[in-house]
Amino acid sequence: MKILVPVKRVIDYNVKVRVKADQTGVDLANVKMALNPFCEIAVEEAVRLKEAGVATEVVAVSIGAKAVQEQLRTALALGADRAIHLETEHNLDSLQVAKLLAKLVEEEQPKLVILGKQAIDSDNNQTGQMLAALTGMGQGTFASKVVVDGDKVQVTREIDGGLQTVELSLPAVVSTDLRLNEPRYASLPNIMKAKKKPLDVKAADSLGVNLDSKVSTLKVTAPPSRKGGVIVESVAELVEKLKHEAKVI
Repeated sequence: MKILVPVKRVIDYNVKVRVKADQTGVDLANVKMALNPFCEIAVEEAVRLKEAGVATEVVAVSIGAKAVQEQLRTALALGADRAIHLETEHNLDSLQVAKLLAKLVEEEQPKLVILGKQAIDSDNNQTGQMLAALTGMGQGTFASKVVVDGDKVQVTREIDGGLQTVELSLPAVVSTDLRLNEPRYASLPNIMKAKKKPLDVKAADSLGVNLDSKVSTLKVTAPPSRKGGVIVESVAELVEKLKHEAKVI
């Protein structure tokens, strides 16, 4: 069974994000970039399924400029067998990404697509659902447990009311939540081996998808600074402030 794992290049979660002075976007100059944390979980789950004998091949894919190859090499170091880079300089929205992945699914014919539920830069949480709709595959989102049994996959989902388990027929799309697993660290030998693993580069516009986004960013602003707390002398004063200043009661 082949597993396809889409991954994304994002600002490292330890880095404090800076907004450009003209508010047109986020300042990426000299900023450390990394593999999206939810994508790391997706790669780990796919590799575990291969180690368990369920999968035979794990293919990582990323869309973007040449720089995303760094994150694809990370995925290879974590255990993926080969990688595909859909190269483009366009800033794509979620639907365009899903359409490109749908074209790749047609070519690669994976039995399972595992991807992070969202990227920590845009936090859209859309691509997995859109991909499932475009390909006609069943979807198990927000997965905290994945069990493959023959031509079925059971996905335990984290929902507002607790946990829900769904059973999907393969092929299927699964998006990962935080508690699915704890990703491994890439060892130095595996990092060296990753340099020799195949990484295929394709032009994204060769897949027949319109890459002109219909979504435009109007303005990007930093969140407002939090005001300092105050110490109240009594419960009555606390209630008064909650009622008239905070307006929460």
